[in-house]
Amino acid sequence: MNYKPDAELAFTSVEYIMRDVDWGWLIRYMHSTGASMFFVVVYLHMFRGLMYGSYRKPRELIWIFGVLIYLALMAEAFLGYLLPWGQMSFWGAQVIVNLFAAVPFIGEDLSIWIRGDYVISDATLNRFFAFHVIALPLVLIALVAVHLVALHEVGSNNPDGVEIKKKKDANGIPLDGIPFHPYYTVKDIVGVIVFLMVFSAILFFAPEMGGYFLEAANFVPADPLKTPEHIAPLWYFTPFYAILRAVPPLFGSQFPGVVAMGLSIVFLFFLPWLDRSKVKSIRYRGPIYKIMLALFIVSFIGLGYLGLLPSTPVATIFAQVFSVIYFLFFLLMPWYTSIDKTKPEPERVTG
Repeated sequence: MNYKPDAELAFTSVEYIMRDVDWGWLIRYMHSTGASMFFVVVYLHMFRGLMYGSYRKPRELIWIFGVLIYLALMAEAFLGYLLPWGQMSFWGAQVIVNLFAAVPFIGEDLSIWIRGDYVISDATLNRFFAFHVIALPLVLIALVAVHLVALHEVGSNNPDGVEIKKKKDANGIPLDGIPFHPYYTVKDIVGVIVFLMVFSAILFFAPEMGGYFLEAANFVPADPLKTPEHIAPLWYFTPFYAILRAVPPLFGSQFPGVVAMGLSIVFLFFLPWLDRSKVKSIRYRGPIYKIMLALFIVSFIGLGYLGLLPSTPVATIFAQVFSVIYFLFFLLMPWYTSIDKTKPEPERVTG
């Protein structure tokens, strides 16, 4: 209600919210902390899906909708990041929009079309604001709805990866099925309380989280004439940013890096068909998958850390090694999941 999507007034309107609006500081910090915490939860949710094979048949559609939600969240976060009109907001948007300019033939026109101008300007801020508050939230609501409908159709996965609908009693009720209430409601309330404890601790004691949730440069008004010393996206984008920087330019174009960054997300869509294992859950998988998943997680965290640092020759070599590990997890998956020695999957859920 107090924010102004205007290049002249955006930064001062955020300062006004922080200093003069009653409880404005709290709502603003809830918003900024909430964005990062949301991604923490999403990454944990995706990791759990990788561990227990929740993307496997018959849940391919749930997984695809989930990855689409992830993409929509990334877009939502990127669009919202420009709105405070701070230094890092401005130059971060400049870097990301310029990536589209690397696309052959149509790149230049595409980046102008996205910006609505030849540079990041008032027109860009206006359209990003409209997309951030109306368009993408509606897309997200629709995607979450179909994600839940797809889940309801086949039922939840479990840590054993056993399909509980196969074993039913005389009334057609799954033998291992339990009512959502009180079992899951109580379990979820515990999760919510733990989340709120961490969320509140960050919110009231360290809302900037040492510059990881809100960078120091973003408390300085956007200046098109002064480039920050080191431009980096917020932590939840840094793994992909590190992949982008790890790929050397070709004929002066950053296009190969842009392709690698795009593929690092596109590969997620194909997981259900890349995995050839006889079992779903990590409990019954062999050592090769466990090692590959551990390497994948290490590479993802490593890339995330390197994406926060300035680009140096040593950091670039590490980023290239981690990028290769990241892609090999997907590219070699049909081979290593089919030769991996698995334990027999139980008939019923073991608990």
